[in-house]
Amino acid sequence: MKTQIFCLVFLFISVAKGLNPKCDIQDHGSTLQVFHIYSQCSPLKPSKPLSWEEDMLSMLAKDQARLQYLSSLVAGKSVVPVASGRQIVQSPTYIVRVKIGTPPQTMLMAMDTSNDAAWIPCNGCIGCSSKVFNTAKSTTFNTLGCHAAQCKQVPNPTCGRSACIFNMTYGSSSIGGNLSRDTVALATDPIPSYTFGCLQKTTGKSVPQQGLLGLGRGPLSLLSQTQHLYKSTFSYCLPSFRSPNFSGSLRLGPKGQPIRIKYTQLLKNPRRPSLYFVNLIGIRVGRRVVDIPPKALAFNPSTGAGTIFDSGTVFTRLVEPAYVAVRNAFRRRVKVANVTSLGGFDTCYTVPIVAPTITFMFTGMNVTLPQENLLIHSTAGSITCLAMASAPDNVNSVLNVIANMQQQNHRVLFDVPNSRLGVARERCT
Repeated sequence: MKTQIFCLVFLFISVAKGLNPKCDIQDHGSTLQVFHIYSQCSPLKPSKPLSWEEDMLSMLAKDQARLQYLSSLVAGKSVVPVASGRQIVQSPTYIVRVKIGTPPQTMLMAMDTSNDAAWIPCNGCIGCSSKVFNTAKSTTFNTLGCHAAQCKQVPNPTCGRSACIFNMTYGSSSIGGNLSRDTVALATDPIPSYTFGCLQKTTGKSVPQQGLLGLGRGPLSLLSQTQHLYKSTFSYCLPSFRSPNFSGSLRLGPKGQPIRIKYTQLLKNPRRPSLYFVNLIGIRVGRRVVDIPPKALAFNPSTGAGTIFDSGTVFTRLVEPAYVAVRNAFRRRVKVANVTSLGGFDTCYTVPIVAPTITFMFTGMNVTLPQENLLIHSTAGSITCLAMASAPDNVNSVLNVIANMQQQNHRVLFDVPNSRLGVARERCT
């Protein structure tokens, strides 16, 4: 039983002093190591460990901001609401090593399936808080001009000294920079003339420190720019938070992808074609299908309603009618009267529980989650919470988000040419 305890504090406490030797393992072929931002291998981890309760509230605050951001995407808004009186941080959770320029400079870029373009902080950037890419040291770096075809594909492009300048919002931040091009190496695959945003200014706390690698479906995404190489296909396996090394993998291209895997159809929302919408048709708690209003799960491109897979949200969020129905069914199965709350989690217990499985039922595919994907435990095991929550109540959210804790120890395969998403159980660490 103890081996099943999910200890969130492991995210932030070192398992050993010094650098973990596994951090030096090199990426190979078309496969990149994926690290949690708080892993031993990440220089972005907090300098001072937080208490378990602080961990929880911090992660919930990040998720709240990200849900607001994703809701603003599907609603077509350019500005997202920010909760008053609280610092909002909206950083994706997993990072990969990317080499940029000639000679190469290594950056740790956040993996984000709900965004398209890549962007990195460049030398001279105002407001960038971490390592920057030194453009002057790369012999293959170029700034794209206003007449470049790619300039029409960035948000709000303007011209400045013949350079294509873009400005956009990301979470609660605003960013601006020059559209640029350089050689990008992913694992052992060099990609010449890769187009990305070279950040010159940022405001707010949402911007990933060393940049972002967009894995969406838009024209400037990794999939679109490497279509000849990776055939718009990739998969990732996110390791459990319980693993001290936090190392998973991002596998690019159709080669080496799992053969025995179940698929569901990817749906297209013309207003937000980059997001990975799927058809969630039901949710089972234990063996019983939960009675959920059909509208809470229905895909509706005109309103943005539906369900997406997202690599950057930590805990799965369901629109309120769906969440309440699932939560109540979960409580009935647990049969413990003393239910408490912690932050945004409203189904917590101070006594040991036996939790039922929860199954997400998609068209053509069911994904059944064991306890390790459903429960979070305090260090001492005195508090156990259902690791899901209702969508934020301060935005008109219509979006269900299957988040990364529920995806952990699964291989999630995005096969865009065949318009399908597959999920298979796999130990990722």
